[in-house]
This record gives sequence, C-alpha cells and structure tokens, in this order.
Amino acid sequence: MNEIRKFIDNISPMTNSDWEFFSSKLQEVKLKKNTPILKIGKTENYLSFITKGIIRLYIPREESDLTFGFLFDNEFVTAYDSFLTQNPSEYQIETLTETTLWKISNKDLQEVYEKTNNGNIIGRKMAENMFLLKSKRELALLSKTAEERYLDLFSERPKLLQQIPLKYIASYIGVTPQALSRIRKRIN
Repeated sequence: MNEIRKFIDNISPMTNSDWEFFSSKLQEVKLKKNTPILKIGKTENYLSFITKGIIRLYIPREESDLTFGFLFDNEFVTAYDSFLTQNPSEYQIETLTETTLWKISNKDLQEVYEKTNNGNIIGRKMAENMFLLKSKRELALLSKTAEERYLDLFSERPKLLQQIPLKYIASYIGVTPQALSRIRKRIN
C-alpha cells in the first residue's frame, strides 16, 4: 500500500486522516497469470492500482485479439468508459503476469471524492493522465510507423516487454506477428 501512498502524494499529498479514510476503502487482490479482470459485456465497478504485474486491454476476436493497451506497476487500470457511464464494457482486461492490485469500488471512490480535502483533485489528475496516455496512443497510430511504435514501446519498458507475448505486441503496434519479426530483425 506504500506504493499507492507515494503515487498519490506525488499528485496531491493527502492528510493522514484523508489517507486513513481512502485506504480503508481499498481491497488487495492477487491474481494469477492470464486471469480475466473484466470481460466484455460486464460493467466496470472498480478502479485498481497495480503494485505488481502486467495487464493487457483488448478486444477479443476469433482470429486474433486486438490489443490496445498494456499497463504496468504503479499505474491505474480500469475500463474507464464503462466505469464512468456504468454501461457494459466493449473490451476485456486480463493479467499477463502474476499481479497484485489494490482496488476501490465506484461507490467508495465517490465517497472519497465527497469526504476528503483533495480526493477530487487526485481523481481529476488521474483522469487527465489516462486521457494523455490515450491521446499519445492515438497519435502514434496516426503519425508513426509500426517500427517507430515498437521502438517507443521498447524504450519505455525494455525489461517488461520480455514478459509480453510477441503476438500481443504485434497487435498493439498494428502489425502481424510476421511483420513484427521482420521489424525486430531490422533493428537488431
């Protein structure tokens, strides 16, 4: 739980009483590799903080899934659109490694927003961060080559990428596994 406190204090430090209230709402969850966190058609009711693990966001397809996001240690994970609207999710979320999460329900988060001094500031800044990540991904898909997207991903998380199956990385950068293999040969 110390990781969450450090993360939040970097956004907007909480008083000890606000932290006590917020942390009392958190639930620790340990998940095995390849465990679904949210299935398509289900409504997202939690915002979770990853203290350990790698998570994939994707749209399941018969031939090959469409991976559109990876999340790592010290990041938040949620199907944010479903979380906000309380409508069923159009994508799935699963663990790629053993994962430890601290999660808070939508109802409890709303209570934190109402009853703490800076809960709203923290929530707004987390939402802004998620928006910036989404924008960066969209711009990369529109303006960069597959090789550039791979290099960006690799430069950001070189060791962690070794734990992600290549078929998911290929899907994420928008190419076939064979094209990713050619990209990797050119780079090495």
